This record gives sequence, structure tokens and C-alpha cells, in this order.
Amino acid sequence: MTKLRSGAHSVFSIHLHVVFVTKYRRQVLTQEMIRDCQEVFDRVLEVNQSKLLECNGEPDHLHLLLDIHPNNNISDLIGSLKSASSRVLRRKYPSEISRFYWGKSAKLWHDSKCIVSCGGASLDTVKRYIQEQSGGRE
Repeated sequence: MTKLRSGAHSVFSIHLHVVFVTKYRRQVLTQEMIRDCQEVFDRVLEVNQSKLLECNGEPDHLHLLLDIHPNNNISDLIGSLKSASSRVLRRKYPSEISRFYWGKSAKLWHDSKCIVSCGGASLDTVKRYIQEQSGGRE
């Protein structure tokens, strides 16, 4: 069963599977860096009334499962997560990161992102439910 959250004027359940890939798919991330990213993500998401449900990855990418508040602009939220994590990792691991990326303006994360909505019901189930409402299409 989907657990709903509520705000002042809404009830919602918005879950996103997000993938961040390192620039040029460089194998830069360590397990310690991934743990540090989790802490950064937790802080950024809390400020935005959202939650990090899961986070893990490999040396060249991270997977995040987010529970977001509907007041958020997804693109802006993802940008905040990327910029904050990049800033913290560059500050904490300068020698490790400089082996892969040069210069202060070099990006850690690739500009692209993968965002997949996910929830408790399949699209077919939701479509059928909507069709079964009075006035729905055949």
C-alpha cells in the first residue's frame, strides 16, 4: 500500500528514481564519497521538504530513490543535489578528484540525468482506474 504524505493543501506520494553519472563516466567515486553524498542529499532534501529513501552507486554513477514534495521543481531540486554534492566532494577529496578532473570549474557530474517516476501501481492499473470513472473513455 502506498503511504501518502500531506501538506497544507495536498496529499501526495511522489517517488523518483534518479541516476547521476560522473562526467566522462570517470571511475572517481569511492564508498566513502558515496556516504558523504548521502549526507549532503539528506540535508538538501530536508530543506526542500523531501526525503532520500535509498542511495547507492558505483565508481561512475549514483542511484537515488527520492520522496519529493509537490512544491519542488524537479529540475531545480536535481540541480541543487548535484551542485551541493560536487562542492562538498571537491572540498573534502581534492587530491582524489583532481586525478580525474582539472580546474576549479570542471564539473563532477555529467549535465544529463535519468529521472524515472515510480509508485505502487502500474500505469495500466492507473489507466484502467481512470477509464472506469464515470465519463471515462472506452
